Amino acid sequence: MAGLNTIAQTATNSVEADTAIVTIQEAEGKVYDNQPKEVYKIKGRVDIPLTIAATAFDLYGLKEIYSKPESSLQRIQRVKREDLNGFDRWATDVYHEKAAATSDILFYGAMPLPALLLLDKDIRKDGWKVMFLYFETMTITGIYYTGSALLVDRYRPYVYNPNAPIDQKTRGVARNSFLAGHPALVGTSTFFIAKVFSDYHPDSNLRPWLFGAAGLATGATAYLRHRAGRHFPTDLIAGTTLGTLTGILVPHFHKNKIIKDKDISIIPFSGQSHGVHLVFRF
Repeated sequence: MAGLNTIAQTATNSVEADTAIVTIQEAEGKVYDNQPKEVYKIKGRVDIPLTIAATAFDLYGLKEIYSKPESSLQRIQRVKREDLNGFDRWATDVYHEKAAATSDILFYGAMPLPALLLLDKDIRKDGWKVMFLYFETMTITGIYYTGSALLVDRYRPYVYNPNAPIDQKTRGVARNSFLAGHPALVGTSTFFIAKVFSDYHPDSNLRPWLFGAAGLATGATAYLRHRAGRHFPTDLIAGTTLGTLTGILVPHFHKNKIIKDKDISIIPFSGQSHGVHLVFRF
């Protein structure tokens, strides 16, 4: 009997010790139920200066790319489709102003959409953090757009199209073809929504629908910009890819580590004594 009492006491002590580890982890703010108390972590010393710098660059870049000098009529007349690579050349055959107007609706409509995340009570608790993270994400996408247009002075496809009005061809903004800003920003906004919602609700059935809607909105915007004669395929591929990745990866890199089920194991045992062995790995 003394031996059995010793084993039982040892089992009890083991459970108490392991449980104490879990209690300590809880006291320190750790999470052990698959849902972190903080989904995202904002590092003020890094994120605030980065966002300020990105915003300043975006404002400067936007001013510069939208104030490019006009091209002369003689310069426009020297532009030839044959100078384009074969992959992009076919994009010069389309020019539809209605497609451009529709793409603007998607563009301006997508930017405030992440505010809808605040309708979710779990996300609303971290509302300021999520909105700051969205602003930071958009400023990073802005760097791609303004920076590329500053460095790459590329005519839009409609410059090569005889159906486009000459006054539009000579405008300075006609040299802002690379990269495609509309699908980049739409991709950033919509995939940010899908990613954030998924991080707060990893088991929700809405996750694939949100990612699907984000892909549809981004793809539709890219297609409309093509139909409008605003961008070449390479412009659209670059803008869509970078915008989508930014919308997903910026929240991802700010995400707290989630403790998975395999980090907690509950093992019952029986024989000369009965008990439960609780292990918490961290």
